[in-house]
Amino acid sequence: MSTDVPQFTRFTLPGFGLPLNFSPPQNGQDRKLFRNALNEKDLADGSVQLPLTTLREFTMLRLMNEITDKPDWHKKIADDGIVAKWRAEALAAAPEKDITESMVDWCIAELQYKAKTFEKTWSVIVYNGDVVKSDHAVPAPLKEALKAAVAPLEQMPAWEKDWHPGSDEKVLDLVHPSLFPLIYGRSRILPDSLVGLDDCIQRSGEGLTIPVPPLEEASIESSYHYRHEGDDSTAPFSRRFQWLPCEVDLSGGEGTAKITSYVNNLHPEQHRELYSVLEQLIACAIPLWNRTLTPLLDDSTELRISYYNGEYEPDLEDLPEEEGPQQGEFESSDDFYDRREEWYEEIRRVVLPEPGEFVPPADDEVGEKEEVKTVDLWRKYKKRGIQVIVKLANIHLTPEKQAYEGGSWHVEGKMNEHICASAIYYYDSHNVTPSHLAFRQQSNTDALEFHLEQDDHDWLPAVFGCESYGPGIQDVGTVETREGRLLTWPNILQHQVQPFRLADPTKPGHRKIVALFLVDPGIRVVSTANVPCQQKEWWSEKVVAAGGKTPRGNAIAELPLELRNHIFGDVDEFPIGLGEAKEVRLQLMEERKNFVVENGEAFAQHQFSLCEH
Repeated sequence: MSTDVPQFTRFTLPGFGLPLNFSPPQNGQDRKLFRNALNEKDLADGSVQLPLTTLREFTMLRLMNEITDKPDWHKKIADDGIVAKWRAEALAAAPEKDITESMVDWCIAELQYKAKTFEKTWSVIVYNGDVVKSDHAVPAPLKEALKAAVAPLEQMPAWEKDWHPGSDEKVLDLVHPSLFPLIYGRSRILPDSLVGLDDCIQRSGEGLTIPVPPLEEASIESSYHYRHEGDDSTAPFSRRFQWLPCEVDLSGGEGTAKITSYVNNLHPEQHRELYSVLEQLIACAIPLWNRTLTPLLDDSTELRISYYNGEYEPDLEDLPEEEGPQQGEFESSDDFYDRREEWYEEIRRVVLPEPGEFVPPADDEVGEKEEVKTVDLWRKYKKRGIQVIVKLANIHLTPEKQAYEGGSWHVEGKMNEHICASAIYYYDSHNVTPSHLAFRQQSNTDALEFHLEQDDHDWLPAVFGCESYGPGIQDVGTVETREGRLLTWPNILQHQVQPFRLADPTKPGHRKIVALFLVDPGIRVVSTANVPCQQKEWWSEKVVAAGGKTPRGNAIAELPLELRNHIFGDVDEFPIGLGEAKEVRLQLMEERKNFVVENGEAFAQHQFSLCEH
């Protein structure tokens, strides 16, 4: 990745004045950008790996997730009677679920510790990485304001509804970044000025055509090359498209956010109320993003269960000689020993590790960590601001189309957008079964960390759920995506939307979301402040409206509607019409679908090889 270039500015950006694959230089050992599973170098050198985690620890994390889903859990966790009930319920899941008393004891103790500070953050770290959830971050009045502000986007004629391609008219795109993206070799970018919310439409068409980046800028220097030679369609960087973020001003201080450039595909004049609501949602997401991104500052993820030495039961040396195979009369000692060893390997069971006793972090350690090694977007980027990509989508199910099949495992975006974390707010669910978002991690596959005998592989699947010569990928768990929940996670994890269906199959149902994708604040990418609106329909409406305000009128405005549309339709270079934009969207989706496959292979490149230690 290129770093031998001047520092970027508001007008010197990756793909425009800087190499597309530009990365800010490090300050000593401190990298400017967060680790990212879209970055093939980070994947290859293990930068996005989390510690290999025992299945039992994942079970503990899922149990704590279930408990923290309960209303007022932070108060009830102090009630001995309620805790006893929860403890009994958890243990009743055994033996179908591998859970022990010491595991439950740890979970209760950890949650009792976290409950003491819960009302300061109103959020919970669910899984390492970190995945963070909150049912309190977005106030109820703001949720209702969001529903009201989104309603005009939903109340359009059937022929205008933008059903996501390939969704069988189940996913309705209200605002989607794949429509009217930055198109290299086509979009216009301003070389020395910025556009705001008030002039972004009238300046449509201004600027220079952004060039197509050279082939060498589509990739990152890496020891792992998972693409076919000369094929850049699945490279980390796209030479064709980029989602456009909006600029968000944080100068108002903690608790504030101000959108200063248009949200792509959300009319900046017709939907000002929704802009205001989105600003408040971004402000609600920032504290969760701070918690999600903090672990990426270092590699200090602490495990609840450690495992270094393989243990089995029963111990062969403790078995009575009369138990098991007996030496034949004419059988050599070596043959008998080998046969007894084979028998023992068949009957032995891996001793699964247990957690110790939960010990709260020392106050001075907590204070030091919070002071030195935490992310604070408001404090660090108060002057510079952040960039956010916005998506609003509804999933509609009907008695004729009763189920949503779920999505694929993926990491959000391409490297062009430099997305470091995502936030999804689930603001409206009706008549659908509980739905979940699943996560999985790339785990450390270095077998040298384990003190085990040669050819001893049984512990790997039993303790960690992995296989020798298999990929170092572990299923972390799921989080319920209930109404009113705000969920954030980093771009080092893969995620997958799980299937759901109508609760009552005789009636329609829906689930509505707002997705916010945070551009890594360590870099600035081309945004809607640099690219005036590209929508021909918005521009033509502005031209007609402006004509009506002049004393002598406007010749185009005075023409019949059919003739006006014909004239605007002949403007074929720029701005871009909706029909062409939808064709471009299909091309973008195809490119990203191919990239998801290749990126998934790169995510799985590290494998366990236990034969050499």
